[in-house]
Amino acid sequence: KRARQNAARVAVNKMRRSRIRTYLRAVEEAIASGDQTAAAAALKAAQPEIMRGVTKGVMHKNTAARKVSRLASRVKAIG
Repeated sequence: KRARQNAARVAVNKMRRSRIRTYLRAVEEAIASGDQTAAAAALKAAQPEIMRGVTKGVMHKNTAARKVSRLASRVKAIG
């Protein structure tokens, strides 16, 4: 039973991690394009998703905070 539970949990966590990475990729692409408004909007959408990963145990709180902070500073630097 434990093995089945682990398999299900791994699948769920993998989906969550993938979803977070998709949001991060969208922010990266917006930053690369040089459009600050698009990058800011992408970051605003990504931020709750990243923090949701923390509450669901997919990533550590400090890791998420670091990612958001670095992205925010890069978005700010565009302008």
